Amino acid sequence: MSTLASNRVCHYGAHEDIIREGDRPHVMRLILSGWAYRYKQLYDGRRQILALCLPGNLCDHNVFILREMDHTLGALTPVTLTEITPAALHALTLAHPCIAQALWWETLVNVATQREWTTNMGCRYAVERLAHLFCEIFYRLRSVGLIEDTSCPMPLTQSDLADTTGMTTVHVNRSLQELRTKRLITIKHRRLTIPDLAALERRALFSPSYLHLNHTGQRRDTKEG
Repeated sequence: MSTLASNRVCHYGAHEDIIREGDRPHVMRLILSGWAYRYKQLYDGRRQILALCLPGNLCDHNVFILREMDHTLGALTPVTLTEITPAALHALTLAHPCIAQALWWETLVNVATQREWTTNMGCRYAVERLAHLFCEIFYRLRSVGLIEDTSCPMPLTQSDLADTTGMTTVHVNRSLQELRTKRLITIKHRRLTIPDLAALERRALFSPSYLHLNHTGQRRDTKEG
C-alpha cells in the first residue's frame, strides 16, 4: 500500500465542512477517525442528513468524475482523513484487483443503505426510525471494532437525530424517552448502550441484511494480499 503512504492526511474540527455543495471534487476521502456526514441544506437553514461516514468509510469514492458537489460533506466530530487522488486510486486498483471489487461492494452497500433510510422515513413510526438508526450504527461500528460490550460512541445530538430521521426535535425527545423507559437503550456521556440488541431490532423492524457485512467478496478481499 505504498501508493497510499504519500497521500495527504487532513484534520477537521467538529461541525467544520470538509467539502461544500458546489465545490469541485478532486479526491476521494477515507475516514481514519471521527464521524462525518453528508447533508443538504435549504436556503432557510433547514437541513437533511443524508448519510453517516464512520471510521474506515470511503466518502464518495467516484465523486471526482463530477464537475461539482451536489451535497456537503461535514465533520460531525473532529475528523482525521486521508485524501486519495484519482491517479493513486487507479494505480492501487491495478496493483490489487480485489480493491476494485471492494469499491463496487462499497457502492452497492451505500445504495442499499440509502434505500433503507428512505424506507425508514417513509414507512416507520418515530420510535422505529430512531431504533433502526441505532441498530445500524451499532452494527457498522461493531464491524470495525469500535464497540465495547453493548455500547458504542453516540455523538449525534437530538437536533442531529431529527435531521437524520426527518422528525422534529420534540418527536425525537419523546421517542428517546420511550426507548429509555422500555430499557431498550441508554445514552450517557455521548455513548449509546443497547442492553438487548435483539429486542431493539424487533422494535425497529430491523434486519442488517442491507449492510451485507458477511458477503463472500469481503472475506476474499481481506485474505488477499
